[in-house]
Amino acid sequence: MKIQIILGSNSDIPIAEKAEKILKEFSVVYDIKIASAHRTPDYLKEIVEKNKADVFIGFAGLSAALPGAIAAYTIKPVIGVPVSGKVNFDSILSIVQMPPGIPVAAVGLDRGDNAALLAVQILSIKDKKLEEEMKKYREKMKEKVLKDKKNV
Repeated sequence: MKIQIILGSNSDIPIAEKAEKILKEFSVVYDIKIASAHRTPDYLKEIVEKNKADVFIGFAGLSAALPGAIAAYTIKPVIGVPVSGKVNFDSILSIVQMPPGIPVAAVGLDRGDNAALLAVQILSIKDKKLEEEMKKYREKMKEKVLKDKKNV
């Protein structure tokens, strides 16, 4: 397995679907589990410590402790996705303000797609096929912008 996605709850599924779409596009192997940093800490620890994933992505709202808890149990890269809610700043600030020594990469609010792209970029460091696919993806993005520019 390459990517382990961990959701704080079922309500995070719509945001995780954005990541799934990207990972499928790049044919990256991934798995999704649901575990709470607060309600199931032992289960979360078990998932992370027994995992062979190269990169972890944690989706969480509210206090957004999940990505930091994942990072506490692994030395692999962890990407945190803040999930929107009634007060959006709490999840963003919780993820970007990790204590020294336990970093978590953070993407924008509800940006499961960017988390997946960042994970693919991390994997592409050692996977030349993924690196080439990322270059093609970026080229398609560039072409779309140039095409859109002509329609204005």
